[in-house]
Amino acid sequence: MATNITFHAGSVSYEERSQLVGQKGATVWLTGLSASGKSTIATALEQHLLHKKLHAFRLDGDNIRFGLNKDLGFGPKDREENIRRIGEVSLLFSTSACITLTAFISPYVSDRQLARQLHEAHNPPIPFIEVFVDAPLSVVEERDPKGLYKKARSGEIKEFTGISAPYEAPTSPEIHIKTDEVDVEGAVKIITEYLEKQGLLSGA
Repeated sequence: MATNITFHAGSVSYEERSQLVGQKGATVWLTGLSASGKSTIATALEQHLLHKKLHAFRLDGDNIRFGLNKDLGFGPKDREENIRRIGEVSLLFSTSACITLTAFISPYVSDRQLARQLHEAHNPPIPFIEVFVDAPLSVVEERDPKGLYKKARSGEIKEFTGISAPYEAPTSPEIHIKTDEVDVEGAVKIITEYLEKQGLLSGA
């Protein structure tokens, strides 16, 4: 644990920053099985928000493991640390008045709850919007764009979420999208309408 450190809040408050850039920050946390559509939806949503002249940035599970989290594996402890770091990073982005989009399997309820608590504990609290990108196991196995489920079934990949490792589905997410019933455009529309209702897409 680090010692002899002091947090420097800076001279620009969150409220002042939001007013100056003309928008509020929030974290949109997409969770779901591999191949459920998280990254595809997050990518389309990011483009949509940017075309609306909003500051948005996407943090993707695979991409983060090439850099920030390249030292982590896929066991329970490493998954926990992976999501802890992302919770902290997404909070930093969102306190800069950015709409932060995260696309991570994030299989454990407790880890997602920790990320939410980080946002709620901020002064002022930062909106944390959990989006359950839901698709049946049979559907994601059929999609299997990276061939991961096939490898997991053969035992080539150990501790694979949904096959040999658990996925704890959200029980009360802010948004629930069933991607075997809704296409990408429809998913973006659902999330955008929610953000609009929460006043997050208008001037601060």
